[in-house]
Amino acid sequence: MITNNFIKRHNGPTEEQIKQMLNVVGASSLDDLMNQTIPDNIRLPKPLNLPKGMNEFEYMNHITELAEKNQTFKSFIGQGYYDTITPGVIMRNIFENPGWYTSYTPYQAEISQGRLEALLIFQTVVSDLTGLPIANASLLDEGTSAAEAMIMLYNTAPKNKNGEKPNTLLVSNKTFVQTIDVLNTRAHRLGINVKLVDDNDFNFTDDVFAILVQYPDKNGNINNYKALCEEAQKNNVKVIVAADILSLALLTPPGEWGADVVVGSTQRLGIPMGFGGPHAGYFATKDDYKRNIPGRIIGVTIDKKGNKALRMALQTREQHIKRERATSNICTAQALLATMAGMYAVYHGAEGIREIARHINILTGVLAQEIAKYGYKQINTDFFDTLLIQIPDNAKIEDIRKMALDKKMNLHYVDEKHINISLGETACLNDINTLLEIFAKAANKGFTKFVCNPEVCKLIKTFDEGFNRKSPYLTDSVFNDYHSETGMMRYLKILENRDLALNRSMIPLGSCTMKLNAAVEMMPLSFSKFTNVHPFAPTDQVQGYLELISNLERDLCEITGFDSMSFQPNSGASGEYTGLLVIRAYLDSINQGHRNICLIPSSAHGTNPASAVMAGMTTVTVKSDENGNIDIEDLKLKAEKHKDNLGAIMVTYPSTHGVYEEGIRKIVDIVHENGGQVYMDGANMNAQVGFTNPGYIGADVCHLNLHKTFAIPHGGGGPGVGPIGVAKHLTPFLPGHSITKIGTDKSISAVSSAAFGSAYVLPITYGYIKLLGQEGLEKATQLATLNANYLKKRLEGHYKVLYTGKNDRVAHEFIIDCNQFLKTANITAADIAKRLMDYGFHAPTVAFPVIGTLMIEPTESEPLSDLDKFAEALIDIRKDIADIESGKCDKNDNIIKDAPFTIEMATADDWDKPYSRQKALFPLNCVKIDKYFPAVTRVDDAYGDRNLMPVYSDFVSKD
Repeated sequence: MITNNFIKRHNGPTEEQIKQMLNVVGASSLDDLMNQTIPDNIRLPKPLNLPKGMNEFEYMNHITELAEKNQTFKSFIGQGYYDTITPGVIMRNIFENPGWYTSYTPYQAEISQGRLEALLIFQTVVSDLTGLPIANASLLDEGTSAAEAMIMLYNTAPKNKNGEKPNTLLVSNKTFVQTIDVLNTRAHRLGINVKLVDDNDFNFTDDVFAILVQYPDKNGNINNYKALCEEAQKNNVKVIVAADILSLALLTPPGEWGADVVVGSTQRLGIPMGFGGPHAGYFATKDDYKRNIPGRIIGVTIDKKGNKALRMALQTREQHIKRERATSNICTAQALLATMAGMYAVYHGAEGIREIARHINILTGVLAQEIAKYGYKQINTDFFDTLLIQIPDNAKIEDIRKMALDKKMNLHYVDEKHINISLGETACLNDINTLLEIFAKAANKGFTKFVCNPEVCKLIKTFDEGFNRKSPYLTDSVFNDYHSETGMMRYLKILENRDLALNRSMIPLGSCTMKLNAAVEMMPLSFSKFTNVHPFAPTDQVQGYLELISNLERDLCEITGFDSMSFQPNSGASGEYTGLLVIRAYLDSINQGHRNICLIPSSAHGTNPASAVMAGMTTVTVKSDENGNIDIEDLKLKAEKHKDNLGAIMVTYPSTHGVYEEGIRKIVDIVHENGGQVYMDGANMNAQVGFTNPGYIGADVCHLNLHKTFAIPHGGGGPGVGPIGVAKHLTPFLPGHSITKIGTDKSISAVSSAAFGSAYVLPITYGYIKLLGQEGLEKATQLATLNANYLKKRLEGHYKVLYTGKNDRVAHEFIIDCNQFLKTANITAADIAKRLMDYGFHAPTVAFPVIGTLMIEPTESEPLSDLDKFAEALIDIRKDIADIESGKCDKNDNIIKDAPFTIEMATADDWDKPYSRQKALFPLNCVKIDKYFPAVTRVDDAYGDRNLMPVYSDFVSKD
């Protein structure tokens, strides 16, 4: 008999180790520990109503059956999503490789040089292809990238000649429908007027700050926007172009004809459609906006030895610094997908990319040429990969649809007389002949198979030569050196080895929950019936996805205590934003739309106030008391002061300080009594599952970080998924979608391009829940709590633990205060973080939510041996600090200030330090077993920000 073998695989400590740890923390059992930790008045009265967990064999059979319910037709739908080919070397060595998908956002540059180089390559690809000098390291998708461009240009727009701030964005009506949808959503609460116009009707009145056009447009036509750009510039109006990045291998890049910002998706660069995402959105702009561009920029700096090094630059985590003054709330991006897209360009090189684009373009030309022989009119004058076909009177569109479906082909049916056909990388001549046969039969014409003549095909005209790209791209050596699989595999391994990921070491990041991403949860992402699914495919072809999403919604509603869920937000910050929009829509519906005050605790994540501002709300800060809890008296005072306009509070639970606040129900009651709604940030859901939940506590809406509590990997900085759960009164307002019919007539408009956001990675969370089941989910919460309290106990007496709950317990994370060391030894929390690298550990969260601290979260998946190693590392560092405090070591020339140590430093002929090499490199015996060397020593962030160099040539040049 096969038994459930997953719970003990997911959780780190064994039953015997659990007993040892309970003895250390002073609890008689796990139940006793939870009783001491979680307030009685919020404990669930009964266990979760979820099935028993599956074993891995059962689950693989189950998820395979679900996948088989999807039908993978050949997709010619287009509209921003296309069939692609992911090179096997990239699929196996990046996407399926935990060395890449388990790494964290590269805030600690010294142990992130591999993924930083990969993201710098992505920026270079985007910059080269768009013709603009600066790009970021990815955004969420094309629609949200366009929205970020709109907001950036709106915020930076000067007043017009009347002294007024212009607030109108003119958008071509030939832009993808889903992009227009997201633009309208973002604009609505910020007072921006989005106006759809025909390409011939752009009128630059004083209230216009920017325009947006699609290139090629949604029907596939390539329009010449150069004159339009020139006219816009004369009127001080900025130009946003949403561009197909693969087409720019052949077409003049928008940066060369005047665009200020170019946005889009890099899905075409080898990323599966995956029912809508995740795909790396891109954003490129002029140098003028380098300090306004949203998201992350990777740049070049130097380390302490003067060697070139990479790091995140400028506005990194802007929202955590500027909070309500932030111009974007984006936190998670799509780093893993950006890495894949960049490496697709590395593997193929400029010639390979051009060849792929030309292959698609020629086949599209063949189809356009041949379809005319059967009485069809192809309307696009100039085209890259998409045709707009007018149906003759003797043909019926339903006949075409039926025959196409019989051949397992999906087309885009524009209306009763027009069809779009978009070709992707997988298209071949057989597909063209099949399509021609369908159209011939529909028109009652005889079909003649087209036979390729390469010389004739090369002469097929698809667009005017005036659109031809003349400028070079992807000229750096990295795009020319790794075209063999051997070379590519080794290059990827070199980069992987420069990083420290979860497959090698514990990553004890507070708030970010770097938990196990089990292999069995990840394996379905390689199933073709999950990868090759267009987000706008007919409903009957995606029954596997829809059943999975429905099941997952039911399970997450049980876990959170809510009525319904939306999976559309494709990041945690997007979930925050969406939740607030839903609240505002509800308030509008009951004639309370004036309620726009959002209370935010001072300890909240920086994305909270940023999201509130993006939702058009005014933030009011609530103080924390001396124990780190929300100051309830201050909350009451401010709630009553703003009772006529109070819209919501954003509260994290357990608190951002890692404590179950005893007064949470009172907080909820105060806000409700004063007319507001309660938004709960789900960042710390890992401490709640099975024991309490937002719905039971009384919250109205909560977003979940599926890349935290629910096992979707961080991927070096994304993908993230941030679905929201809502109480029954908010259900009608969950996001709709203009193409995929979901939602109600009260739904807010879309917050991302695809109806179900990053649906492709939902099987990971689905697997996590199905494998653990009710018992396993509760056990995971218990062990997350035990591991945190065990580490706290081990570190007490060495470090000051800043906040604890009623019984001196912490939740799943805790904060140690390092501020005293700055006074006594000139050592900061950042110094300790760098020294931890020499012990083979990623640092805890540095200086958040309290300056000068480290926030530690071990997760339930860490075994006792690794918890002890981490504790011993911190204790050993504390001894070195004590040596500085006593005067035994110098405050400026010491082992902590010099850390981390590279292999170059370790093998140098000279060693003039007041401590031994052995102490520097192998501070504990356990380090000798698997020594990790950072690729660079301490980087100089300030130097990099003064000398921003955001493309690959800056990194490899010898200047």
